[in-house]
Amino acid sequence: MAFNFLETVKGFFGNEMIGRAATYLGENEGVLRKGLDAIIPASLAGIVNRVQSGNPESILTLAKEAYSSGIVSSLSDSFRTGGEGVPKMGPSLLTNIFGDKFGALANAVSGFSGVKGSTASSLFGSIVPLALALLGKHASEDNLSPGAVASLLGSQKSSILSSLPAGFNLSKILGWSNGGVTHAHTSTPELKKNNMLWPILLGVLGILLLLWLLRTCNSRPAEPTRITADTVEQAKTETVKIEHEPVKLKLPNGVELDAYKGGIEEMLLAFINDSGATAGKDNWFDFNELNFKFGTAELIPESEKEVNNIVKILQAYPRVKIKIGGYTDKVGDEATNKKLSGDRATAVANTLKAAGVGSQVTDAEGYGSEFAKYPADAPEENRIKDRRVSVSVREK
Repeated sequence: MAFNFLETVKGFFGNEMIGRAATYLGENEGVLRKGLDAIIPASLAGIVNRVQSGNPESILTLAKEAYSSGIVSSLSDSFRTGGEGVPKMGPSLLTNIFGDKFGALANAVSGFSGVKGSTASSLFGSIVPLALALLGKHASEDNLSPGAVASLLGSQKSSILSSLPAGFNLSKILGWSNGGVTHAHTSTPELKKNNMLWPILLGVLGILLLLWLLRTCNSRPAEPTRITADTVEQAKTETVKIEHEPVKLKLPNGVELDAYKGGIEEMLLAFINDSGATAGKDNWFDFNELNFKFGTAELIPESEKEVNNIVKILQAYPRVKIKIGGYTDKVGDEATNKKLSGDRATAVANTLKAAGVGSQVTDAEGYGSEFAKYPADAPEENRIKDRRVSVSVREK
């Protein structure tokens, strides 16, 4: 049977896999499907890009390594609490395929489909290794040479690009010079501009590496952040204890932060320094260790370190402006929830203002359970994901 790259990858995302991924990532299944409609062909287009830019040997090597990793049989572990999370090879493969444009690509998918930026990054981090592994499997079974792989992918390039959703302009996002391929109606002649079409993109790991580090710690839950839950089952000053890998972050003014891999500080700095990441209402970063006394907006002492780190980041980037948002789960009276979430967002904003960076805090707002994804009777391990305080970068 002929190898159809696009259909082979799509075949791994049936209803069961999509349902599992949606639950794990905290997304609506319909929204997730829309995200996959862009992510799968974009991932394959990136691989074709690398092959046709003169790198068939390196892509074939990566494909065989991906196949030997076992991801073809263990993809579901990427979307299971306690599983492996994004495959360990994911970040390096994304850098190899998309270079420093990956942050812009993940943001574009998020804006196009409505999935969270972290969801887009996680899906790319699983799909690119899977696609390469399937290519490696086929190449190994049929004993294909690098040239044969290049020929195979070249013959399927048009169908891959034409499967991109209408309105998703991959050429513009990735800076491809032909200005042509945008969606299913792109003409074939434009698709046939090969070697000069695809520049070799080299760059840093960017946002995905941070998100991957956050998700792959086995002791962490499916979502990257957790704050104290205000439920009657918990003690009044209980905090969520999570083991983290420490990291030191150097700011441009010479100040050094003690943080941890994948924490809000590292994610914020990556976003601020990513030229392709656009400030605005669609980007939010959750505090990881921000906790309050039960039923109040009073921060407990253990929260001071993370808040102080945000102060130092704002001091190092005086042009950055942020908004604080507070959220709750769906348990209890909505009016009470909204007031509590607003009080907590305001408490964080006031703490930042007291530290001298008030001019960089544009607003603080409580959303209650408006954006909660889980019902009131959902397990606590799910509802805890809806209770958080977050930072949105509005200017940078």
